[in-house]
Amino acid sequence: MAINSDYVQQMSTQLATYEVQGSLDRLNRNESRYKAQRDALSSLRTSMTTFKSAITKLNSTTTSMLTNSATFSQEGYATASVGITAKAGTYDFFVERLASKQQVAVQGLVDGSLSGTLTLNAQAFDLSQYATLSDAATAINDAGLGVQATLVRSDGAVSLVVSSEQTGAANAFSLTMAGNATATTTQLSTAQDAMVRLGGSYGAGGIELTSASNTFTDVIDGVSLTVSKTHAAGDTPLTVTVGQDKAGTQAKAQTFIDAFNALMTSFDSLTASGGDSAKRGALAGDSSVRSIESRLNGLLRADFGGKSLIEFGISADRNGKLTIDAKRFEAAVANDPAGFEELFTGTDKLLDSMDKTVAAYTSSTNGLLKNRMDTLDMSLRRIDEQFENLQQQYDTHYSRYLRQFTTMMQTMQSMEQTSGMFSMPTTPQANGLFS
Repeated sequence: MAINSDYVQQMSTQLATYEVQGSLDRLNRNESRYKAQRDALSSLRTSMTTFKSAITKLNSTTTSMLTNSATFSQEGYATASVGITAKAGTYDFFVERLASKQQVAVQGLVDGSLSGTLTLNAQAFDLSQYATLSDAATAINDAGLGVQATLVRSDGAVSLVVSSEQTGAANAFSLTMAGNATATTTQLSTAQDAMVRLGGSYGAGGIELTSASNTFTDVIDGVSLTVSKTHAAGDTPLTVTVGQDKAGTQAKAQTFIDAFNALMTSFDSLTASGGDSAKRGALAGDSSVRSIESRLNGLLRADFGGKSLIEFGISADRNGKLTIDAKRFEAAVANDPAGFEELFTGTDKLLDSMDKTVAAYTSSTNGLLKNRMDTLDMSLRRIDEQFENLQQQYDTHYSRYLRQFTTMMQTMQSMEQTSGMFSMPTTPQANGLFS
């Protein structure tokens, strides 16, 4: 009988696997559970971080839950930036002048034969030192005089054009050209401030307002006006009406609602108890995760500045998601805009309180979710070590069974050979007379 090595290996594998199967199943279950929990916590942390970013943006010192806007009686004359401090009101403007830069052209200069002295704001440039007008323009630009030099070409002639870098009368420059009889200077435009008149009539009365640029910053408290087109004598003034932007304010409230509902959807998915038609969430029954949800929901029901969400038509439905009653919201905000702002923004108000609560869980240094994830990472590392130890146990069992089966097969082979030596020979058939 020959030793069947495949049989020996197969039986050794089966028996060694049987020895470690219970521990292997336990480690696989634990690894799967730890990984599912860690992935779920990572997903929850991402959702909470997204929510935190949204409410932090809403609670910025440069923004407000209340939105103001400006409307214009005529298109094309101006645009406005309206801040949170803007007060409702109506204002009449005449745009009488736009801001401009000074621009001077120097003509009659020829590359290869430059001569004369160009003086800009008391700084002299000896043109004979430059091979080309392009070199001269570069030197002017590098001098830091608040001007910009460039070349303009037409029908073979080249002009050196110098412009102030900024608009406004204060940015005017002086330019003279001497020592070159063929060179001439032409004033293309003058530096001037923009000018609008608040009230009165075109060219008279009211308040005359000027700006070095076309933007009049805080021309009215919280309102900056940028003009782009001038009126003519006899034109109707531009009426600017500043007031609360109802749609914009509701849109910000909806942004908060959408962000909160998205977070609650994440909670619902990860903590679902499961059933016949629904998958059980990886964090189902997790008390620490449920406590986060409970704390956030508690803040929704709390008063801030003596006001609550329900007073402004924002409430939770039976699924815990926020909804807004648009008509009730609009009426409540119009009746008490300061109360609405006080509810949401400012230190320890709704947005700030939620921000701080979420930060305690999402912090990358000592947040609860990070600590939980670190603990699971440690458990997974221990699982890996246990897998290695179990592999060693399996190898030991396999080697033992391999030796035992090999020895058994060798013994059986030896016994078979020995048995053959003592077997009776076959009796031969007689021949001859007595056959």
